Amino acid sequence: MLTIGLTGGMASGKSTAAQRLRDLGAHVIDADSLGHRAYAPGTPGFTKVVDAFGEEMLAADGTLDRRRLGGKAFGNPAELKKLTDIVWPEIRRLADAEISAQRAANPDGVVVLEAAVLVEAGWRAGLDEIWVVVVEPECAIERAVARGDLSADEARARLSAQTNNEVRCRHADVVLDNSGSLERLYAQIEAEWRRLTNPTHESSKLSAR
Repeated sequence: MLTIGLTGGMASGKSTAAQRLRDLGAHVIDADSLGHRAYAPGTPGFTKVVDAFGEEMLAADGTLDRRRLGGKAFGNPAELKKLTDIVWPEIRRLADAEISAQRAANPDGVVVLEAAVLVEAGWRAGLDEIWVVVVEPECAIERAVARGDLSADEARARLSAQTNNEVRCRHADVVLDNSGSLERLYAQIEAEWRRLTNPTHESSKLSAR
């Protein structure tokens, strides 16, 4: 079974790439979704977060108040590191469990771990390849504003706080340029998919050139 780590910055098209890979037959694990499970009540992550940040982080229903926790951690590097030191290993543990289950169920399949923090969290181990989706910063800002989520200033601030394309690309086995059309992005993804799933066909094409 092949395992791919897929990452990219804000409005890069990472989720679009993940959906295309899903359509092609990959099993996609969304690290953001696992993040919600990483500190659900009754989990080790929940206990660690409450111990680290206090019971005042709890909502009335006994779950962690994500907004309150975010307000405590984000914008404060020391508090943010304390949170990510708890949550990132828990997310990776959940991802590894799902990867193992997929390996047992479909040993010839492809699993994609989609994670914005793949590089920052140091999750290269156990992955066969890292794929990075990139766009030019101004393009990412325009797309984020067009979605209606952020103002241009908010988008610029958020982008500047993230790991940049240059750093991500140093870790990449495959770089997918999403500065153009959706069709162009899909063509790149499909070419890499053929390379992974039908290497004999790709080798024969190269030999014929």
